[in-house]
Amino acid sequence: MTLFATTALAATIVAGAASAETIAEIAAGNDDFSTLVAAADAAGLVETLGSEGPFTVFAPTNTAFAALPEGTVDTLLMPENKEMLTNILLYHVVAAEVPSTAIEMGTMGADTAAGPQVCITKGDDGVSLTDGEGGTAMVVTADIEADNGVIHVIDQVIMPGDGASC
Repeated sequence: MTLFATTALAATIVAGAASAETIAEIAAGNDDFSTLVAAADAAGLVETLGSEGPFTVFAPTNTAFAALPEGTVDTLLMPENKEMLTNILLYHVVAAEVPSTAIEMGTMGADTAAGPQVCITKGDDGVSLTDGEGGTAMVVTADIEADNGVIHVIDQVIMPGDGASC
């Protein structure tokens, strides 16, 4: 994602957040999250992400989903794969509000709504996540405030695997 596209995405999301919306409403109102919204709908999680919370959602963009191996998203969206899709999406959710100011320099583990931990690392180059399969995602836009929590936009889809060892 280019700097311009990231800045435009952040401006669009922040403008949406100013109107006091839930995480689900903010995501649904932004075209860069259409794959995430479709996946949340297929997993039956839209209502959950619209509920009281608080939640922290590490939200992958459409570009992040497009980087998955060909056919992965279509396979996950099949009804027979709902449990797997739900598990992956819940791995992007922490059942607490964690703004970037609460993340200290270094690495910390965070329990996800799926169960396994994700490692959150804050360094001089920003905030990254290490997933249960050893993959890494960078936070490209942080602290999009919603009525029921906070959204951090990430550049990769993270996978639970066996859980990250922080």
